[in-house]
Amino acid sequence: MSMTFVFVDGPNNGSCISLRGNNKLTVPVHKMPIVGDTGVFLLAGGYAIAKMHWADFKSGNAIVRCNVIIVY
Repeated sequence: MSMTFVFVDGPNNGSCISLRGNNKLTVPVHKMPIVGDTGVFLLAGGYAIAKMHWADFKSGNAIVRCNVIIVY
């Protein structure tokens, strides 16, 4: 799974972080490292804990909660 979060307001406006990790459907909680970042997060490190709350596998839609820890 790959996700990019783009900040569009506040002091981090224009910055982004990218996450990448394994997405096994049988595992309810995933830990993913930050693999890319821009703006104020340049050279930052950290990880995210992603938990799927709802998924419709027929349509491919899902609701995933991510708690992100960034060290910069």
